[in-house]
Amino acid sequence: MTTKRQIHDGIAGGLIILGVLLGVYVNPTWLWLPGILGATLLQSGFTGFCPVYYLLDQACPDKSHSSPNN
Repeated sequence: MTTKRQIHDGIAGGLIILGVLLGVYVNPTWLWLPGILGATLLQSGFTGFCPVYYLLDQACPDKSHSSPNN
């Protein structure tokens, strides 16, 4: 598994767990967080665009693309 995929899965999983816990113990309005994240993951499956991967690509460019000698 690639590093970006591990970071992506960790962010998505962490936000889902956080949203559910906050929704159960703080305020049910927090359940919107995992709901919106689930909708974003669903649209990503259809469109191929994921905001988290976009941000990861901006923050951590691939090493193979940065060197012209590869």
